[in-house]
Amino acid sequence: MDLSKEKHTVSNNAVSADACDCHVHIVGRSGRFPQLATRSYTAGLAPLALLRGLAEPQGITRLVAVQPSFYGTDNSCLLETLRTLGPNGRGVAAVDVEAVTPVLLSGYAERGICGLRINLYSKSLGKPSRPLGDLLEVISEKLPAGGWHVEIIAALPKIVSAAATIVKSKVPIVIDHYGLPDHAEPTSREGRCLLDLLAAPHVWMKLSAPYRVVGDPLATSPPDKWLCAFLQAAPERCVWGSDWPHTPVDNEQKRPDQSAPYRMIDYGRLLRDFLVAIGDPTLAERVLRVNPSRLYGFGANEPNGNGSGT
Repeated sequence: MDLSKEKHTVSNNAVSADACDCHVHIVGRSGRFPQLATRSYTAGLAPLALLRGLAEPQGITRLVAVQPSFYGTDNSCLLETLRTLGPNGRGVAAVDVEAVTPVLLSGYAERGICGLRINLYSKSLGKPSRPLGDLLEVISEKLPAGGWHVEIIAALPKIVSAAATIVKSKVPIVIDHYGLPDHAEPTSREGRCLLDLLAAPHVWMKLSAPYRVVGDPLATSPPDKWLCAFLQAAPERCVWGSDWPHTPVDNEQKRPDQSAPYRMIDYGRLLRDFLVAIGDPTLAERVLRVNPSRLYGFGANEPNGNGSGT
């Protein structure tokens, strides 16, 4: 996909000032920001300037950049992105859980990073060294006090397997992409467990990437049942994310030395369909502005804000 041809569709639904896209990935030039040798494809250029050209006409002025799997624990591109975004940007980094130090995390916090990502979903990262629950315990112990959270991308069964650890966590936990429920329903055993987790005051949900949840790889409308369930369970701890630039579908990720096209998804339509699905402007305001401001500390004096997460 040639990202330069992506449409600038303006939503008919008004978005308030300081709305936030809480899940984006920025991809720099490969010569400057090398991708992992173990990647399943070569990610194409997806620069911040292009994303801002798509997001800002929709009223999205704040961005949370999340470390993509193909950069591993090299957060160089993420840090450059945050330098450009300034107070309107926050970052979620990936680190070596065993080797990360307080000094490194302190430096990251000064540059706008406020979360660490545990990725048990991307095949390019290989088999995890520990179960999710163990990883959460290790990484939580190393986080500085206040202003930080742990973000999880994992299939629902793995999240459920770590439920006891998630509930006991002393730091906010953010779950990616509706919890990646696959075919599970909110009324299923695993679905009920996920909703029980979301009842905990420190657990957050990203309402992002509907195409990872429903059968349509180009879906822009949220999964209705899950959207309603999450908004009923924790309207004050749900945030929206686009997942731009919409990574290629699995069957097009064939070789590390080959590029694969990003999904042809219009940014404006993705946001518009989300607003239509919510239907309530007050609730949309909460999900798009109020909740992200609390979780990521936008508007606070420090780069990672108050970070209460509750």
